[in-house]
Amino acid sequence: MQRDMDKFKKWAHVNLMKFNKAKCKVLHMGQDNPWYQYRLRDEGIESSPEEKDLQVLVHEKLDMSWQCTLAAQKANCILGCIKRSVTSRSREVILPLCLTLMRPHQESCVQLWGPQHRKDMDLLERVQRRATKMVRGLEHLSYEDKLRELGLFSLEKRRLGRTLLQPFST
Repeated sequence: MQRDMDKFKKWAHVNLMKFNKAKCKVLHMGQDNPWYQYRLRDEGIESSPEEKDLQVLVHEKLDMSWQCTLAAQKANCILGCIKRSVTSRSREVILPLCLTLMRPHQESCVQLWGPQHRKDMDLLERVQRRATKMVRGLEHLSYEDKLRELGLFSLEKRRLGRTLLQPFST
């Protein structure tokens, strides 16, 4: 990897470009990683236990629980904004808002960081549960019945559907 970084340095020099060393970080992954000290312009590059790229937080231990927490927090914030700013609680208003504004944050890059633990799935499911409670006229129904009435699926069923459809997608 150091050889590749040296090639980048030469390429940048030839093309009159500079690397911003302050923006470069090394994320050592794996248990048996020797934590090699990489260099750029003869200076060491700082190591980091976690980095965020494309809105996905990657930890050195590849534990995605923190990413699930961040996704749930963002979705909850958006749900709170919907609740505060929209007076109508009809399904025709709430459902499209939740599907277009909230759900993308729950599922952004989910193929990479998909929840692996039950606690993470429950955390994300609680956000959708909260959204279904906002719809007027469904207060007497259970969560599963609310999902069926709104034409939605639980997080687990959506994940299962993605897994089953993945081999067939092109």
